[in-house]
This record gives sequence, C-alpha cells and structure tokens, in this order.
Amino acid sequence: MSTLVRKAVFPAAGLGTRFLPATKAQPKEMLPLVDTPMIQYVVEEAVASGIAEIIVVYRLDKQSIKRHFNDFDKKVTFRYAIQPKPRGLGHAVLAARRLVGNEPFAVLLGDDIVSDAPKPCLRQLLDVFEKHREPVVAVERVPRETVGRYGVIDGLKIGERVWEINDLVEKPKPEEAPSDLAIIGRYVLTPDVFPILARTRPGARGEIQLTDALRALRRRRPMYAVEFEGRRYDTGDKLGFLQATVELALARPDLGDAFRAYLKTLRL
Repeated sequence: MSTLVRKAVFPAAGLGTRFLPATKAQPKEMLPLVDTPMIQYVVEEAVASGIAEIIVVYRLDKQSIKRHFNDFDKKVTFRYAIQPKPRGLGHAVLAARRLVGNEPFAVLLGDDIVSDAPKPCLRQLLDVFEKHREPVVAVERVPRETVGRYGVIDGLKIGERVWEINDLVEKPKPEEAPSDLAIIGRYVLTPDVFPILARTRPGARGEIQLTDALRALRRRRPMYAVEFEGRRYDTGDKLGFLQATVELALARPDLGDAFRAYLKTLRL
C-alpha cells in the first residue's frame, strides 16, 4: 500500500488516573480489551493503513509497552521518545519532533478505538491527505451538550464526508460551538506544526493543546476534516471501555456465539 506518510506518533505518557488503581501496576495503554492491549488495536490500524514506523511517546516507567512490541511485525519499526511529564497532547506531539523529522506524519490516540469500518480510520484520512497534501483531522458528530469535551471544527462540506476547515475551537461551551463535529484521536499533520507547537503557550492547566496549534496552522494553509466511517469507542472512559470489551468480544469468531448466549441468560 503506497502512502506519502510513513510515520505515526502514539502519545502514551498519560497518568491513567481514571483507571486507578489498575494503572498503578500497568500503563493504561496496556489494559486489555478481551485479550489485546488497547494500544495494539490502534497500532494495527496504523500498520493496516500503510504506516511503516511507529513512534511511541512514553514515560520511562512504561517499559511494558516496549517489551510488548518487541515481537511485533518485523516489517514495522518502533522508535521511542520520552515525555517526562504529561503536559498536554501538543507537548506529546512536540516530543516526537526529532524522530519525525521534516516529513508529514500521523498522530493516533490510543483511547479512540475504531472498528467496523470499510477501511481503517487512519486510511480514510490518508486518502484525503494524498489528494490535497494538507493537514487532515478525523471528526465525529457528538451530542451538542458534550461538545465541551472536544476540539470542534467550523467548516464547509466539500465532498462525501469531507470538510474544509475554517476554524477550530478547543472545548467550547455548547451554545458557542460552531458545529457538532468533534475532533477525535486521528490526525495527519505536516512538519510545519512543530515550530508552532514550540511557541504555543500552555493553558490554565499547564498543558499545550494540539488544537490551539492547529488553529494557528490553519491560518497559514488549508486544512481538512474527514467524518470517518466506523464505530468509535472512547476507551479512556470506563463506560466506553466496557462497551468496547463487550462489542469486540461479540465480534470475535472464537468467542462471539458463546458470549452472546451467556448475555441472553442475564436478568438485565
């Protein structure tokens, strides 16, 4: 599979506080959905999309991530960048700058698992990037009352599930949001985002927001959004984690029938 984008960045330095006490003993990214760590689902999506180099941004106390991928597909290269202290998604992406170099790259967030798609979610973005050669983000329609959890785009629809972005807003109030199209954890970016990230000032919580940098980048060049096809699970949320576990188990040929029969016996 040919692609202009060879590298993908995986931020994995977060503290995983929503999954304490389990994350005292293991990284959140290694929590299993059935029998596969969350981060592996997203790495497999990247590889299926044509990515050849995986860059994991992590903390030194998350060595189990490195050990897990020691025996992964040998056609894929794994490299690691250290983010000593989590200071926001923008800071995590900036930590990968030296390993990415001067070429376009993808960013995938391990909390967002996308299944049941006609083609991998990242591949959908890469197809748009290869057409326009400009940054692309994934978006999904969310209930208006929840837009304050996301970055949200203001855009013009230019094709089937494709939008040209006019502006991006980080965590707007529902009544002030320009749309209900929320940015989720898939991006294809150009290297000129790095100098912008380096100049982006931390917000109130001391975090550097990627959306703020993308807003500045949009003022310099066109940017696109793909309303991707597929079922997204927010596995950074406990309910989303449970939903993903159940639905992915039901989709398994080796487990689905027996698990479905068991669920039917429950008095719900």
